Amino acid sequence: MSELKPLMLDAADTDFSTRLDKLLAWQPELAGDVVAVVADIIAAVRSEGDKAVLEYTRRFDRREVASIAELEIGSDALQEALVSLPAEQREALEIAAERIRTYHEHQKQESWQYSEADGTVLGQKITSLQRVGIYVPGGKASYPSSVLMNALPAKVAGVDEIIMVVPAPGGDLNPAVLAAAAIAGVDRVFTVGGAQAVAALAYGTSSIPKVDKVVGPGNIYVATAKKAVFGEVGLDMVAGPSEILVICDGQTSPDWIAMDLFSQAEHDEQAQSILISPDADFLQAVQASMDKLLAEMPRRDIIKASINGRGALIKVADLDEAVRISNRIAPEHLELSVADPEAMLVDTRHAGAVFLGRHTPEALGDYCAGPNHVLPTSTTARFSSPLGVYDFQKRTSLIACSPEGAAKLADTAAVLARCESLEAHARSADYRR
Repeated sequence: MSELKPLMLDAADTDFSTRLDKLLAWQPELAGDVVAVVADIIAAVRSEGDKAVLEYTRRFDRREVASIAELEIGSDALQEALVSLPAEQREALEIAAERIRTYHEHQKQESWQYSEADGTVLGQKITSLQRVGIYVPGGKASYPSSVLMNALPAKVAGVDEIIMVVPAPGGDLNPAVLAAAAIAGVDRVFTVGGAQAVAALAYGTSSIPKVDKVVGPGNIYVATAKKAVFGEVGLDMVAGPSEILVICDGQTSPDWIAMDLFSQAEHDEQAQSILISPDADFLQAVQASMDKLLAEMPRRDIIKASINGRGALIKVADLDEAVRISNRIAPEHLELSVADPEAMLVDTRHAGAVFLGRHTPEALGDYCAGPNHVLPTSTTARFSSPLGVYDFQKRTSLIACSPEGAAKLADTAAVLARCESLEAHARSADYRR
C-alpha cells in the first residue's frame, strides 16, 4: 500500500472548484498566544534594547553571553569561514553569487527627467536604501543560498550597509552561512534570531543599528514580528510555506517529476506540491515513482506529511485548462514541463517564477540560475513579485516649474483646491500667477 496519498482531483468534476479552494487554503497555526508573545518581545526590545535582546537570546538560543559584542561576528571571522570552507562548496557559492549578481544588475533603475515646452522639468530620482537588515534562518534550517539571494540584490542596488541577523542555538552556526555573507559583502553579522532580532532591526538598540527595511524568511515568530513592525520599517513580504506547481504533458520522465515535487515537499510539512496533466496514465506513473523514490529520501517523513496533507495530482482536459488553473493557484514556483513551454508562457499571468522546459527543475532556481528565490507564496503572486534590486531602491518625484509653467499650472491647481475647500492651497498657487 502506498504511503503517499496526494489528493486526486479531476477538473471535470462538479465539486472540483470547491475541493481546489480547500486544498489551497492555508492559514498559519498560531501556537498558543504567538501574537501576544511577539508583542511582549517587541515591547521589551523597544524599551530595554540590548538588555532584552541578550535575555531572549539566553532563553531561546541557550547563549550565555554578557554583551551584544559577543554575538557579533567580525569581518575577519567571515573571511576565515570562507577560506576554511571545502573548495567544492566555496566554488559553488562563488559561481552562484556571480550568476545572481549578474542577473540582478539587469534590474537596476535609473533616474530620469523630461522638459516641457514652457521650461517645466519633471522627473524621478532613484536612490538606494541606506541600511537594510536580512534575516537568515539558523539552527536546523541553515541556508547559505538565502544569504546570497537577500544580500546581493541589496549590494547591486547600492545599499550603504547590510546588517545580517542569524540565530545560533547553543552557539552552533553553519560556516557556509558565514562564508556566503563574506562573498555577498554583508557589513555586520549578529548571531541573534527570533522576534527579538526583528525588533532590534526595526527599532535599533545601542549595539544593533536600526534599518530601513527587513527582508528574509523565518519561523512563525519571525513572520509575526515582521507583520508587527511593518510601517516602522519596510518589508519584503511575509511568506507562507514553499509551493511548486508542475504542468506536464506526460512526456517527461515520471521520476524527474516526482523528484521535482519532492524538492518542495522536503522543505516543510506545510509545503505544497501539485502536478497537473491531461494524461491520467502519467499521473498514475508519477504516483508510482513517488512511492518508489520516497524510501531513498533522508527527509521522507517531512515529504510524506507534505504530500499527504497538501499535495495533489490534478487531471485536466488539456494544457489550456492547466494554464487557467495555474493562474488561479498563482504558485510560488511553476514548472512548464511540456514540449512548447514558450507557447504556454503567453497565457501564464500569475506565478512567482516560471521554469521553462523539461530540463529546468525548480532546484536550479533555488541555488544558482540567477533569478531570486525569494518569491511570493499563498496566491500572492497575483499582485506581488520576486525579491529584487527594486526592493532596495526607492523613487522620488521631481518637479521644477518655470515662471511660465507655474502660472499655467496655478490656474488649474487653484480651481481644484477651491473645489476641495482648501483655500491655503489655492492662494499658494495664486501667488505664482
